[in-house]
Amino acid sequence: MAGAMLLTGVVAVGPSAAAAPAPDCAVPFPVADLTSGAAVHGLTVSRGTTPQEFTGEVLGVLSDGIAPGLDMVVAELDSPAIDAAGGIWQGMSGSPVYAEDGRLIGAVAYGLAFGSSPVAGITPFEDMQGYLGAAKPAPAVEVGPRLAARIAAETDATRAEAAQGLRQLPMPMGVGGVDLSRARKAARAFGGSELLTADSYRIGRSAGPASAGIDTVVAGGNVAAVLSHGDVTFAGVGSVTSVCGDRVVAFGHPMSFTGKARLGLAAADAVYVQEDPLGVPFKVANLGDLGGTITDDRLAGIAGTFGAAPPSAPVTSKLTFEGRSRTGQTQVLDKSAFADVTLLGGLANHDRLVDGVIGGSETQAWTIRGTRSGQDFRLRYADRYQSPDDISFTGAFDLANVVYTLSTLSNVTITAVTNDVAVSDDERRYRVAKIYQRTGGRWVDVTGGTARVRAGKDLVLRTELAGSDGTTRTFFRQDIPVPKSLRGERGIVSVVGGNLFQDEFFEPTTFDAVQKMMRNNLRNDEAALSLLIGDGRSTFERNRTSDPLPRVVGGQKQVRVQVVR
Repeated sequence: MAGAMLLTGVVAVGPSAAAAPAPDCAVPFPVADLTSGAAVHGLTVSRGTTPQEFTGEVLGVLSDGIAPGLDMVVAELDSPAIDAAGGIWQGMSGSPVYAEDGRLIGAVAYGLAFGSSPVAGITPFEDMQGYLGAAKPAPAVEVGPRLAARIAAETDATRAEAAQGLRQLPMPMGVGGVDLSRARKAARAFGGSELLTADSYRIGRSAGPASAGIDTVVAGGNVAAVLSHGDVTFAGVGSVTSVCGDRVVAFGHPMSFTGKARLGLAAADAVYVQEDPLGVPFKVANLGDLGGTITDDRLAGIAGTFGAAPPSAPVTSKLTFEGRSRTGQTQVLDKSAFADVTLLGGLANHDRLVDGVIGGSETQAWTIRGTRSGQDFRLRYADRYQSPDDISFTGAFDLANVVYTLSTLSNVTITAVTNDVAVSDDERRYRVAKIYQRTGGRWVDVTGGTARVRAGKDLVLRTELAGSDGTTRTFFRQDIPVPKSLRGERGIVSVVGGNLFQDEFFEPTTFDAVQKMMRNNLRNDEAALSLLIGDGRSTFERNRTSDPLPRVVGGQKQVRVQVVR
């Protein structure tokens, strides 16, 4: 079910050393044999790792309620925990519901659309056994007037509320390792996130050295599907429906409905169930041992195999600030998490080490390793960033954009991302202020004016930078030979600071474009001079780039050029 949205804790990087979970190899109860009013019982966890029992009564069966050929069983459930929460909760998805004879009817997976209620939509275990998932997802299930009247008669819901139907219990993503308000702000500036949404919950930190072992992943127990773990954790927590041999089936509905999957299978330890008077209650849980792979993300639930976790790729942020250093690392199991982990992992490491929202500057040096069509590649880039307000935020996006593009390419596999960052509270910067021409044995300010040069001679220019602290710096002398053939022609020379441009790394959409930009992009601490002379039929063009400077450079100045005889 909906992911218990606050996940956390210590995550083992390999299979748990604990004993394997106890199998139950449940026998399915045919939905066709269910009758209205039949007593049911089930297992779920509201606190800790040990499943507790709940009871209930079948209210009816919605034929094709989830999808064509996939019915939904509707039942009213009861237990002290359900009563205390005001109804079933996010994180209860997958909780097994049994008939009186012990056969497994199915998994709690849906709740009334209007809000918190003890009424549950149950995915039949007959269908979960086969891990079905080729049908279209059904975001809402209509309830007919007869069943709506029965729900109203048996529960606190009104007939109008019941008639709104049932919907999949929410599955927001649990996010750990970064302040959620900062993460959402970064995601908005990044152009959105598929993982981090308004419904995502913050992950806490478990209070003790012990974490839930993989042996606690039993029928009715907690289970987590993990996309990344380490500095930044992305995971969804729900409940186990059945374990048989080395396989487990859970949730009773999809997580992301990808069909085939490659997520981490982990245990979880429930802290409590949080009431929510405006929505659906949710389970608060700590992520436990990682001990398997989620292989299927299907319409009727998720399924996985105990043992080795899927291969992971590290995203590493190495940071220094005022003599201190910290290396943060996140292991990414699913490629859909690469960009978000890169963005939020860098931001989290900044916030942890810098320990405040400050203005300043920083240098970054990236290395991205991977394979493209089976061939190894290594991409490298370095730059400088500056902000008067929040240097941690300003420098967070370029690398994440590149990683996003690469992670969406079908023939590219990222194997490691590393960013070496040196942060300073120095907020000073430069801007292009003036352009001088060497003429008549002296330097003449020609900014905004005209530089005249004889055909066949050198056009000699230099640039003056103005510092934000009131200082000036003269640099970047360029001696450009002008051919005799350009007599009488006119042109323009422009000097631009690299920090004038923003968001360049949003643009590339192919591997070749990414590679070209990382090789040729104008750094924020460089300046570029471009000269263009001619009428379009025959043009003379020269481009020069300065060496990197100790500050970012912004601004732009132009000078007209006239070639005289």
